[in-house]
Amino acid sequence: MSSDVFSRGGFTLPGEAGYEDLTLALAQRWGADAIRDSDGTVLSDEIVSAGLDIYSTICLVRIDNQWAKAHTDKLQQNYLMSFPVVADGNAVDIDLLNGYFREQFEVNANDDPKAWWQVFDRTSGREISADQWDLDPARGIVTVRNTERWHLYTVNFLAYRIWEAISMYNHITNNWGDREHLMPIDPIYPATQELILRYLERWLRDHPRTRIVRFTSMFYNFAWFWGDSPGLRYIYSDWGAYDNTVSPYALRKFAKAKGYALASEDFVNGGAYCSSHNVPARRYLDWMDFVNEFVVAFGRRCIDLVHAAGKEAYMFYDDHWVGTEPYGSRYKDLAFDGLIKCVFNGFEARLCAGVEGVETKELRLHPYLFPTGLKGEPTFKEGGNPALDCKRFWVNVRRGLLREPVDRIGLGGYLHLVQDFPDFVDYVEELGKEFRTLREIRKGDKPYAAPFTVAVLTAWGKLRSWICNGHMIHGLELNELIESLAGLPVEVEFISFDDILETGIGDDVGVIVNCGRAPSAWSGGRHWKNERVLESMTEWVAQGGGLIGVGEPSACERNGRYFQLSHVLGVDREIGRSLSKDKFRHREADARHFIMEDVEGEVDFGEDVDGVFVLGGDTQVLLERDGSPRMCTHRFGKGRAVYLSGYRFSPQNTRLLHRALYWAAGRESAFGYWTCSNIYTECAYYPTSNRVVVINNSDKEEQTKVFDSRKNGIDVSVGPFGVAIIDL
Repeated sequence: MSSDVFSRGGFTLPGEAGYEDLTLALAQRWGADAIRDSDGTVLSDEIVSAGLDIYSTICLVRIDNQWAKAHTDKLQQNYLMSFPVVADGNAVDIDLLNGYFREQFEVNANDDPKAWWQVFDRTSGREISADQWDLDPARGIVTVRNTERWHLYTVNFLAYRIWEAISMYNHITNNWGDREHLMPIDPIYPATQELILRYLERWLRDHPRTRIVRFTSMFYNFAWFWGDSPGLRYIYSDWGAYDNTVSPYALRKFAKAKGYALASEDFVNGGAYCSSHNVPARRYLDWMDFVNEFVVAFGRRCIDLVHAAGKEAYMFYDDHWVGTEPYGSRYKDLAFDGLIKCVFNGFEARLCAGVEGVETKELRLHPYLFPTGLKGEPTFKEGGNPALDCKRFWVNVRRGLLREPVDRIGLGGYLHLVQDFPDFVDYVEELGKEFRTLREIRKGDKPYAAPFTVAVLTAWGKLRSWICNGHMIHGLELNELIESLAGLPVEVEFISFDDILETGIGDDVGVIVNCGRAPSAWSGGRHWKNERVLESMTEWVAQGGGLIGVGEPSACERNGRYFQLSHVLGVDREIGRSLSKDKFRHREADARHFIMEDVEGEVDFGEDVDGVFVLGGDTQVLLERDGSPRMCTHRFGKGRAVYLSGYRFSPQNTRLLHRALYWAAGRESAFGYWTCSNIYTECAYYPTSNRVVVINNSDKEEQTKVFDSRKNGIDVSVGPFGVAIIDL
């Protein structure tokens, strides 16, 4: 195989006018075959003429700020709930934007507030009739009359988004000073659509050397509401929420299409909004479907223009992706040629790799070439260590790529920032070669996997495969758990409660995982009130299925129980309603259990739940703390269940989970093939090429044994964060 395969290709470099020598030198060193621009940069003729593929970024909702300023009624909007105000008399004034970042929002007083807004007494839960409140549009204040003393009052109101959130973040993070604030236009309006299509046609003509049109997703940004206090900079953010798609015009179209109208409270939801963490209501799912249908239809018109110009269209997943759910049924209809996903970890790599309907899949690696990271931590500035950051991110991303490959990797941001960090430059060169090597090994070869499928059960199911809410949220049990799953040698699918009711559980599924806190979408919330769900799950386990419950699985207070599958799990949780009832006196198992065989020292599940109690002597307690079981096993009929009080991604917990999956599936004898003895190392066996790839996830050299198809050990030494490839 040509050495050029490993030294060049599959890498997209951010270029920067004014730094032509640096751009072209790093393109050569990092093996780039494509150069892209970034938000705030341009590519010079020297860069564009260098013979590399050119990616040009376009964001269709911030293309013409002068038009946006002249047509502010066509800006994107969302519903906001005012901060609660206590009434101390018979009237109360509510400053609508108090607490919000006023450079981001402007109250929409153009569309009749009495028709589109709602005012609530949040103490009683009662909506205040429209004749009991008025808006002073000049001051942005709503006055509510005939109030109850000491009750809380709020207003659900429409706000224009006068600064596009991603541009705003980039502007503030990179100190762009007095650069013009870009406004997001809403393509739901025919006039806006005409502007976008005209602009795109002209833009395509003006970029003759561009081969890849890299859409900053499509039209609608994930929800990101900023505050005016440094102590609450981000009031609300949700990478999957559709808050920014709302307008009176769209609401009217929805009512015509679906046959009923939505109200502001369908979006505000008492101030919780329609976060991905919440179980989605049927009305909200209908809204998502409505938006998705529009975005795909109009998005396809834009992509058709790109194809007609002889160029390819790639979608960047992470910004304005709302309405383009990659695991939705309509995604393929957009006809994108490529998908780009920015990644910090393994489950994000799996999200990109598993999408169907696009030919090229590309990862945008971290750290971004910005002075600071997402949380304001120093990156490419004094005090930062971007080379170490990159290694740590890549080690987790790499786990996912051993299971499911992508075609390309790349970076984003401002290339000149790397000049003061030569160790970062060195490491990216090494990383690029490693990626190409793994990509070539993986081509046409599927790695060995367990003889059963693991199904992750949530309220969202397939639609939110490999993601809960944006990037890794540490402490969110399901995020932590799917990060372990992303690199384990098991096939994983995501199913919903509707799937169970409508099509049943697939014959290939050996274990179902239900993980999360009540009443979140991840645990399931109100779905556990459905007796048909309980019947189906109980029958499935009784007939030989495996269940792993984490945190508060099947949690929903109902009929005297908290865990609705407590009879299957063998445990329930005390939440204060049965304190007078004595609980079964359990004790930890004496013998070493199969699941625990690789455990050394303490097991750290993070912020796990307490107050768990066993239901009887047939529940085996493997771990406990202060009398509360932390890990239990229970046999139910022909099936098995495992309960974990929490979960945190770590090498030891990943191995523990791996073993728990096999025990729950009743397949202990099949465990061990193509695994490593050392928990800090993992491997993937590719049967077609008869190769094993061993990775070291630690910053130290590790010695390990790889167990083959006969469970014979192969001794391997792997350097810090390193890779070893064994030809058998």
